[in-house]
Amino acid sequence: MEEKEKIIHLIPKKKKGILRLIFSRLLIIGALIAFQVLMLLIIYVWFSKYIPHFEIMQGLFSIGMVIYLFKCDMDSSSKLTWLFIIMLSPVSGTILLWFTKRDIGNFAMKERLNYLISETKNKLPQDGKVINNPDIINSCTDDLCRYLNRSGCFPIYANTDVKYFPSGEEKFVALLDELAKAEKFIFLEYFILDEGYMWGKMLAILAEKAKQGVDVRVMYDGMCEISTLSFDYPERMAKLGIKCKDFSPIRPFISTHYNYRDHRKILVIDGKVAFNGGINLADEYINRTERFGYWKDTAVMLKGEAVQSFTLMFLQMWNMSEKTPQWDEFLTDVYKKPESRGFVMPYSDQPLDDYKVGESVYMDILNRATDYVHIMTPYLILDDTLETALKFSAQRGVDVKIILPGIPDKKMAYSLAKSHYKSLIQSGVKIYEYTPGFVHAKVWTCDDCKAVVGTINLDYRSLYHHFECATYMYKMDCISDIERDFNDTLTKCREVTPETIRKEKLFYKFWGSVMKIIAPLM
Repeated sequence: MEEKEKIIHLIPKKKKGILRLIFSRLLIIGALIAFQVLMLLIIYVWFSKYIPHFEIMQGLFSIGMVIYLFKCDMDSSSKLTWLFIIMLSPVSGTILLWFTKRDIGNFAMKERLNYLISETKNKLPQDGKVINNPDIINSCTDDLCRYLNRSGCFPIYANTDVKYFPSGEEKFVALLDELAKAEKFIFLEYFILDEGYMWGKMLAILAEKAKQGVDVRVMYDGMCEISTLSFDYPERMAKLGIKCKDFSPIRPFISTHYNYRDHRKILVIDGKVAFNGGINLADEYINRTERFGYWKDTAVMLKGEAVQSFTLMFLQMWNMSEKTPQWDEFLTDVYKKPESRGFVMPYSDQPLDDYKVGESVYMDILNRATDYVHIMTPYLILDDTLETALKFSAQRGVDVKIILPGIPDKKMAYSLAKSHYKSLIQSGVKIYEYTPGFVHAKVWTCDDCKAVVGTINLDYRSLYHHFECATYMYKMDCISDIERDFNDTLTKCREVTPETIRKEKLFYKFWGSVMKIIAPLM
């Protein structure tokens, strides 16, 4: 069979037609949202014109909200942003803050997710021998595990092998090979899914597996409806025998519901194999097409007991819209490997509880490091807590290095990252920019014994607003591969120095200062 025959595309050949359809839908949504905004403005104008002593009321609003902000448990950077907004427009700013804090659009989602998490709290029991292992206790990894399990079900495992992929191309080859071996089920959950060579090759295998009776399920974030896929994509996938859902699809109503996106990247096969990392399902992630130079990304492949955690993560999200959740049939058949060196702890983070899981894991690494912490991240939009932790770690002698993109995908986010450079470098943090292109990897290594590979960026979106996941590793053999890749990537970077900061383009300096005011809202 020729190469092109193995690739499936669901987008119609008349691509202009589908683009017109997407544009029309966006136009309708935009018009309806604009109408809602207009109605709010009319109400505001009516209040200001007909309510006596409106100016006094604005002053009282300002004082009341300042008191509220000082009392609430919001991050200090976010408080400053909201104070700025309320200073500009006390009444409308107060309404916006109330609307955001009340989170009206997420009542149902929060209730459903909390129910599913409580239902699965004990689905994956912790092996006592593992968490009481002297290595785990001496490194305080048992403490981290107990913290994670306050927000979900995240055991730490021993019987698992992990392979690290330093590029999307390498992961893609292994992914196709593992998909072809599937016998029972294939679960995919990705932030971005885009038709092209990568997805076409995968879809050909998925369609064939579905014909063979394999339970194939695909879930992607609803933003794909207005960027890469048609709104009826699930129905068209169903014709291939594939179950498909979009998470939080865009609807023409203003709601905080749209603030929370499914940024996770999970692929589980038969409960035996799982993939996790920064790589989405689109051609730029395997450098089949070029966007922002060479696309540097990473992933890990797990085989063994820890795969269960990713199976459970997927099922929790999938069952958000299912009347009768199914769990046990997918969690009982586990591929057990002989005991391997090291420990693995997959975990997820979600914005609808009071735990900052993603940030807390990063903070734990920084605070316990004795030799080095090496980081690759596409974005650097820090809250005060994380910035202080990075600086403190460097100030006490830890070698803290951060690799960021040399070619940005978003200039405003790039400007914000640069606004942190001076303060971090003065504290001893070393920053590098990847000259061949864009770094999309989310990788941490520490002291030759700890590593995290996952989906969690160093920005407010990932740390506060998105559904995320990652793989925490302790004393796994692949950690040396991850650190080797970091050092190899470092040779392709330019170092940021006080001199390069001084010579930085005025555009980045100006917009970095401006955008920092509203960074928590980005």
